[in-house]
Amino acid sequence: MGASMQPMQTKAVENAASAQPLVVWFEDCRKESVPLVGGKCSSLGELIHAGVRVPPGFALTTAGFRRFMADAGIAREVQAILAGIDMKDLDVLEAASQRIRQMIEAHEFSADIEDQVAECYRKLSLRCGLPAAPVAVRSSATAEDLADASFAGQQDTYLWVRGVNEVLHHMRKCISSLYTGRAIDYRVKHGFDDDQLAISVGVQKMANAYTAGVMFTIHPANGDRSVIVIDSNFGFGESVVSGEVTPDHFVVNKVTLDIIDRTISQKLMCVTVDRKTQTSQTTEVPLERQRVQSLIDDEITELAWMGKQIEKHYGRPMDIEWAVDKDLPAGGNIFILQARPETVWSVRKQAPVAKAASSAMDYILSAMLTGKKVS
Repeated sequence: MGASMQPMQTKAVENAASAQPLVVWFEDCRKESVPLVGGKCSSLGELIHAGVRVPPGFALTTAGFRRFMADAGIAREVQAILAGIDMKDLDVLEAASQRIRQMIEAHEFSADIEDQVAECYRKLSLRCGLPAAPVAVRSSATAEDLADASFAGQQDTYLWVRGVNEVLHHMRKCISSLYTGRAIDYRVKHGFDDDQLAISVGVQKMANAYTAGVMFTIHPANGDRSVIVIDSNFGFGESVVSGEVTPDHFVVNKVTLDIIDRTISQKLMCVTVDRKTQTSQTTEVPLERQRVQSLIDDEITELAWMGKQIEKHYGRPMDIEWAVDKDLPAGGNIFILQARPETVWSVRKQAPVAKAASSAMDYILSAMLTGKKVS
């Protein structure tokens, strides 16, 4: 009886795997969806459920990735190419990487995956009121991949992609980034089997940012949890995230949302979109705008409020990327692009409280700062 049950159990597992969706909308994802859509996409879904304004989008799931790699024996061909090569020979490794990446990028998705991606992209464009919505296409690593960025490839992101054929092409490019020479070498050195690889690819409406940047719901310099810190520059957030520019800097009281400190920097450059090529480009900020505040005070207050809600939802300090979309009216044009736990100060053990709150007001203020409900 035991021997006859084993094939049935295996088949049940296979049927369960095949029942997983190939493509899902962000709003259908939650934080528990990491194995299906990776960390980035599951976080976006969680934010949507928390009532946060997020640019809409969808994701090719890890089930879709595995289907693609199994189709026409791509996975077997990858194993055959990698079998027996000398990983210490960088030229040989790079040649194998190029061969694998070209094969993946040249291979078409199955008809059902193409149809689902095309339908989602059509609906996304309709939601945005555009014939062909510009989107960002980026890889989203699963929990197993998050231990090291190089493990999941370069975490490639392609901006201002338009049209379903271009979306499909750049989805394959994201998948092929799993097989850079560095990523292959890393997995071999750490004894990780390629059969266990899984990646999702997110497709998200581009925010045509007038201003963008980062926000921390804890002071990144000293760990002060009573404030929210916002850094901003004109254009897209890449210039702030990469450190290419000294951004405007705002410190906001987390309870009152008052701006308690501001530093307006000389912003020499910003990242914008090249209208001809629909790609990002670095441009000089006009002299007359270089010392102009890149966020108005109302936007700073709204951002801080959003950051406070996100921290409350996750129950911990957060590192957040945001953008102000210049194509939309004020009051509905600030979007959260990504939110992840702050990993420096929030993991340190806090000093024990010396004594209990000395008054009801102390207790209420403490609760407001930590996001706890006052009972």
